[in-house]
Amino acid sequence: MTKTIDYDLCSPLQFVKGVGPARAALLKRLNIHNVQDLLYYQPLRYEKKPTQCNIRDLKLDHTQIVCGKVVSVQVVNPSRQRQGRRKPLNIFEAQITDHTGWLRAVWFNQPYLKESIKPGTRIMLTGQPKKAFIGLIPQMTNPAFEIIQEDDTISSGLNDEGSLPVYSLTEGLDQRRLRTIIRNALDSYAPYIVDPIPKHILQAHQLPSLKESLLAIHLPPSESSLEDLNEAITPYQRRIAFDEVFILQIGLCILKGRSASEKGISMKGSGELRKALLNNLPFSLTRAQERVIKEIISDMESESPMSRLLQGDVGCGKTIVALICMLNALESGHQAALMAPTELLAEQHYQGIKKLLGNMDIKVSLYTGSKRDKKPLRILKKESMIAVGTHALIQEDVAFESLGLSIIDEQHRFGVMQRASLRKKGNNPDVLIMSATPIPRTLAMTLYGDLDYSVIDELPPGRTPVQTRLFTEGNKREIYGILQREISKGRQAYIVYPVIEESENADLKSAILGAQRLPEIMPGLSVGLVHGRMKQEDRERVMRDFKEGRIHILVATTVIEVGVDVPNATVMVIINAERFGLAQLHQLRGRVGRGNYESYCLLLCYNQPEDARKRMYAMLKTNDGFKIAEEDLKIRGYGDLMGTRQSGMPELKTVNLLRDGLLVDLARREAESLLKEDPTLQRYPLLKKTAQQFWGSRIDLFKTA
Repeated sequence: MTKTIDYDLCSPLQFVKGVGPARAALLKRLNIHNVQDLLYYQPLRYEKKPTQCNIRDLKLDHTQIVCGKVVSVQVVNPSRQRQGRRKPLNIFEAQITDHTGWLRAVWFNQPYLKESIKPGTRIMLTGQPKKAFIGLIPQMTNPAFEIIQEDDTISSGLNDEGSLPVYSLTEGLDQRRLRTIIRNALDSYAPYIVDPIPKHILQAHQLPSLKESLLAIHLPPSESSLEDLNEAITPYQRRIAFDEVFILQIGLCILKGRSASEKGISMKGSGELRKALLNNLPFSLTRAQERVIKEIISDMESESPMSRLLQGDVGCGKTIVALICMLNALESGHQAALMAPTELLAEQHYQGIKKLLGNMDIKVSLYTGSKRDKKPLRILKKESMIAVGTHALIQEDVAFESLGLSIIDEQHRFGVMQRASLRKKGNNPDVLIMSATPIPRTLAMTLYGDLDYSVIDELPPGRTPVQTRLFTEGNKREIYGILQREISKGRQAYIVYPVIEESENADLKSAILGAQRLPEIMPGLSVGLVHGRMKQEDRERVMRDFKEGRIHILVATTVIEVGVDVPNATVMVIINAERFGLAQLHQLRGRVGRGNYESYCLLLCYNQPEDARKRMYAMLKTNDGFKIAEEDLKIRGYGDLMGTRQSGMPELKTVNLLRDGLLVDLARREAESLLKEDPTLQRYPLLKKTAQQFWGSRIDLFKTA
């Protein structure tokens, strides 16, 4: 009976030649559990293949590989130590021969190597031989080495041409061994690789076959340039990345289509409440806000449940847009809910909405974990027309009388699984996701491809670009000078200290001490302090005093990152700026520059590791939140930036969303086209099965009920 592809590629690892139970356990540490995982295991990078030669043929100062037998070893402790050296210098030395010549290999401060490199051992060394310091034989210093086992008869495939893959390893597994295992798997299982992507898609975009691509990423053809391989732009690497993003988009398009086909709530309000709110506002909406409101209201009027992402930079006015949409739900006889990830943010939204509504007869309630008991909660319209709270609002024991619109702030902490669970609240309520930090379009399409997309790409008039400057401890007195100058003009300032979970007590103490010292440094000024451990009423009192001008300088932790609007504040000082993320720095900078005055963001760094330097440079280079987000993506990567491991999304292993933006667009278009033609992929059973496996148990993509 012919083996099926599923059986072959899901075969246990120990059946691959050269693996066995012990090495299978090592591979599982790398999240390689079966043959398919092994074939898709991506190299970290590629290197030029070193020349493999006999010892007598070695060329000095060229990276080469030699194989030989260890004849003798010793650990040398030089008697003469440099003055002031804390520890004696240990040198582990091995004499190697391959019957054509002799080679001396030395490693500094690695005496433990005597446990693995022993006389009689066969060894492979990679390094640059140098002219001998002692005797006549050449020497390799700190060469890479691999022990050759007795059962190791497989050639490493090295030659003078082409590139060599370098993989992430685990203790007990070396590069040559893993390369040999992967080569053996390709030799045995490549005939069973069947392509899940429809042929017409591959042909239309000139993508190579899956079999050809998997062979090429592990055994690069000699014509593939090393530069292209390391930038992951060869046709074979693009093909593997396309598969991953295409199958992701298949799932997201199915979720989006399912939402569109479900029966939701049609909410066609009279517009009276919206008109009353707009008449009371001390400002006019921007064209971008008006456009986005039309898009959202149009969705709400449809009988299909809305799923939409609202993007916008700091200060663009997302909150007022959200409130106008909530009023549309109220006019239609339904409730609205606004959820934030923390109690503090929920409290700020609650206070802001109440202020915007003024004397309008609309009941707004706050629901957070600390504000309710553990009994089941039913939220009635007569008690709460707008419910503001944390994600506790979607717990199973919370029910609404008639929930029409759910708005979620801080979208990256609220994943695809939670979005799906919102449908259980009421009769398929509309869902609006608000992005507190702008994210690049390709990332939005990837993380939120199940949502429609709106962007507020215009700031309110009068917003002056904030001047951003970098300071070190040596010139921080310049900061005091800027503070004095601005306060003498009648302006106000923030000074923000970091709060990092692992050392929160120490950081909180720093903020307190900073607030205590400021009056000594700048006499006659009123200094306030606000942090997350204060009682809500105390925080609100301090914030109110600051907003009304009774406090000149507000010393704070990051509790003021979101939701504070004080147009008279013109200086934001960020202490230990290197300890903040780029998106957080941009959010904090957005607290100033809200009036008509020139404003400043002063970054005080005490040390600048590589990533911190990149963040500081990005802050100095641009005020554009979308460009900041792209820089953040470059520095931190896709997974770290959006917390994808917590978002419920499948992990992307090969796609770089900055590099592969066009590939994401292409995959999205092809997925939409294919599903329009065949919504359940009945004509493409292997693709259907691949998509189900990729999404796993997260969501039943092809449910029939």
